[in-house]
Amino acid sequence: MDLSTSTALVTGANRGLGRALAAELLSRGATVYAGARNPGQVDLPGVTPIALDITDPASVAAAAKATGDVTVLINNAGSSTGTDLLAGDLDNIRLEMDTHFYGTLSVVRGFAAQIAANGGGAILNILSALSWFSFPESGAYCAAKSAQWSLTNSLRLQLADQGIRVAGLHVAYMDTDMTRAVTAPKSAPTDVARLAADGIVEGVYEIVADDVSRQVQAGLAGGVSALYPEMP
Repeated sequence: MDLSTSTALVTGANRGLGRALAAELLSRGATVYAGARNPGQVDLPGVTPIALDITDPASVAAAAKATGDVTVLINNAGSSTGTDLLAGDLDNIRLEMDTHFYGTLSVVRGFAAQIAANGGGAILNILSALSWFSFPESGAYCAAKSAQWSLTNSLRLQLADQGIRVAGLHVAYMDTDMTRAVTAPKSAPTDVARLAADGIVEGVYEIVADDVSRQVQAGLAGGVSALYPEMP
């Protein structure tokens, strides 16, 4: 895919990985819409800020109406409440699902017809190593990311005959606001953004951005005992 002739929409583009993705696409010649709940927070020169709250269907519909030329959609917007499934606030659990599953689905439904009408293109969903592995203390996030992974697989099959390639990017910790309290090694958002853009160009369906994600992916074949060796 030639990004220099593409028009991209990146959700959650006002900071972190979303901003890095928008910058990377710009550097490759793409026209970029930077979606954010508050477009006034978008500070990247060269992009077109656009109001987009992925949890609000009316906002998604308005963004689709305001564009018309999108051929690349990157679903990056996310949330992380640090909520466990047994004792955590159900509203926080619903927020995770509303953002990562229903929000992603809403944006895809809102823009898929536009991408197809423009001759096809690509959709990239930013997933996580935690799509494949769960920490109980953040069970809501893990469950939502796992649901988003399944969604990605289903939409990939459904949209293929419309000329839309649907991919997922799995990454562990990145150096963003969301992981500011984490002391483990973190990837630079600019590096992940570069890998994401490379994957779109190459038509890769599954982009695994770091060694931790690759280790977790390999562990899937070993079942529960491989992923959770502490289990009796």
